[in-house]
Amino acid sequence: MNIVAAFKVVPDDQDIQVSADGTLDYSKAKNTVSAYDLNAIEAAAQLAAANEGSNVVAVTVGGADIDDSKLKKNVLARGVDELYMTADDACKGLDARATAVALAELVSKVGDFDVVLCGDGSADNYAQQVDVQLAAKLGLPVLTAATKLTAKAGAPEVERTPEDVVEVVEVPLPALVPVATDIALPRLTGLQHTPPADHKPQT
Repeated sequence: MNIVAAFKVVPDDQDIQVSADGTLDYSKAKNTVSAYDLNAIEAAAQLAAANEGSNVVAVTVGGADIDDSKLKKNVLARGVDELYMTADDACKGLDARATAVALAELVSKVGDFDVVLCGDGSADNYAQQVDVQLAAKLGLPVLTAATKLTAKAGAPEVERTPEDVVEVVEVPLPALVPVATDIALPRLTGLQHTPPADHKPQT
């Protein structure tokens, strides 16, 4: 399987401070992967591990400041094979529609893929709009609130939990699946997971 994991880079909320006038001060906040998307990246890595010969490509768009070597190594240490990034200040602060358009352009560079995974919202806005708009832009079916994903030939099985019910459905590929936070626990990364020097992200 060729799996795409879309993620958003956000300011680390642990570094955000409140100024004397009540406004938020982001000046000391380092960039990090949105917590919701960490679950999606881990789900993509686990899906790939369960299907021999699979490949995971992570994609993201944002301002020029997201082009950070430490952040990129962190993503690649999470079971990701390749990273495609659009780091341009023209992409800073995009709304949901513009973000979906920019992500769709990036996904088109990946080539053939079977499934796109992403978090069901972002740690900063949690508007829950980019996923469905990205699916519309790519012309893909979308299944939200996924809590389990099992690969099957041609039509993977998705367990989803909207409201207070559990559904098990099959979706034809390719498809876009926004995942719930409990689909997979993000792995801890360390030096033992650091990609080799020749494992470089695409920009």
